[in-house]
Amino acid sequence: MENSSIVTEFILLGMTDNPWLAVLLFGVFFTVYIITVMGNLCLVVLIRISSHLHTPMYFFLSNLSFLDICFSSITTPKTLENLLSHLREISFLGYMTQMSLFIVFASAECNVLASMAYDRYTAICHPLLYHVTMSRVHCLLLVAGCYLGGLVNMVAVTTSITQLSFCQPHTLPHFFCDILPLLALACSDPWLTQILVVGCGGFTLVTSIVVILVSYVYILMTILGIPSPSGKQKVFSTCASHLTAVSLYYGTTMYTYLQPSQHGSQAGNQIVSVFYAMMIPMLNPLIYSLRNEEVNLTLKKILRNSP
Repeated sequence: MENSSIVTEFILLGMTDNPWLAVLLFGVFFTVYIITVMGNLCLVVLIRISSHLHTPMYFFLSNLSFLDICFSSITTPKTLENLLSHLREISFLGYMTQMSLFIVFASAECNVLASMAYDRYTAICHPLLYHVTMSRVHCLLLVAGCYLGGLVNMVAVTTSITQLSFCQPHTLPHFFCDILPLLALACSDPWLTQILVVGCGGFTLVTSIVVILVSYVYILMTILGIPSPSGKQKVFSTCASHLTAVSLYYGTTMYTYLQPSQHGSQAGNQIVSVFYAMMIPMLNPLIYSLRNEEVNLTLKKILRNSP
């Protein structure tokens, strides 16, 4: 506790001290960020202006795109700034703000992906009850619950973190304001915060994964009962994009947060963090546009009718 003090700022060490590599990474991440924002924004607008895409499936997809814009926007701009700056300080309030928003949007994205799986389960396994079960009111309540779950996680974790004291030097070997690197600087015992992080994050991950797995078990059973191969392929194609997005998001997230702290190199963990914090938000609109026939047809129709 000799080095503990009231910390007013942190230093994010970032990814590299090599100026040439920093410029290269800046160009790559800036391009990724522009593609992310434009791709997800175009998908939201496309769903909004196309009346035949006003279905529960695309309602959840538009919320996923909105979350991807927010998710990328809270991490990438500060990363870009630090790549071209020797001064990489961030205030305690700024760190807590970015981390809090990160928790909200990461948790909400897990919940939205689970809601999308439930939507596909209802549409494929109970098509006659689909419009009743997934009514507009029910969809709004589901999405509200997704964001509420993220807010609850954020309040629980950040309230606990603000009760900790931190040691000097206040340098963090990371490129954005994450939870685990911050807890490593705690001088006071962070056991309660660690329990809350594991409890809140674990509950969100486990419940969403259970919903997704159970939904797809029933979907698979329904697909196997379809006699025609073309019918099986058509039904499965409606789930392929979602399965791809789920695999990418949950795979990288669980690798980062569920592995023992002594395993994995710092460089390896940062690469995985870059993938789920920057690359996945860019890939999601590409996955849903390239593998979704309705989105492709709608986009072609709009482009064909544009002057």
